[in-house]
Amino acid sequence: MRFDIITVLPGLLESPFAHSILQRAQKKGLTEIHVHNLRDYSTQKQKSVDDYQYGGGSGMVMTIEPFAACIEKLKAEREYDEIIFMSPDGETLNQGIANQMSGLKNMMILCGHYKGIDQRIRDLFVTREISVGDYVLSGGELPAAILVDALVRLIPGVLSDETSALSDSFQDGLLDAPVYTRPADWKGHKVPDILLSGNTPEIEKWRFEQAIERTRQRRPDLLDEE
Repeated sequence: MRFDIITVLPGLLESPFAHSILQRAQKKGLTEIHVHNLRDYSTQKQKSVDDYQYGGGSGMVMTIEPFAACIEKLKAEREYDEIIFMSPDGETLNQGIANQMSGLKNMMILCGHYKGIDQRIRDLFVTREISVGDYVLSGGELPAAILVDALVRLIPGVLSDETSALSDSFQDGLLDAPVYTRPADWKGHKVPDILLSGNTPEIEKWRFEQAIERTRQRRPDLLDEE
């Protein structure tokens, strides 16, 4: 799985991809993450990538030429399954979308800034728009990192325990059950006896019941979708 991320702030993406699971996935050759500085494709003397919006109004708009130049260069090198724009008015990322996209090979991600990007970029190049929630951030870099993390951890071989991702919250439409580890008794707060019993079928039954109850309490909307 390869990601090409276009941004005006490449330094903002250095840390998320240089640690933990994402770092290991790259070292194993299971994913490639390439960050492209949009300013490298600007023809302006000051390497600007934004301008005033037509019709007036507050906020600057990212211009079409640098994005088009970068996108067309990358498309000439390989085919892309999706060209994604991280946008608050896109479809909201969830585990189902992550599962569906985890089988893709090449993805390009566009990170907006300022008031947004010229609509023609979205009309001509973007194949999918994804949001990470109903709120507005300063740019698309953090949402892009979230999307990459959500997809990479689903690649076989990335997690040391490949069954771990299958039992995450939302994988089966439920939140995850409570989890515990040593010590079994901490200042009188004890781990549920069932988890110490060694009875695997009963433990799985307990976890399922706990997952349903937690979902009912915290995200009843998920149960309504069933």
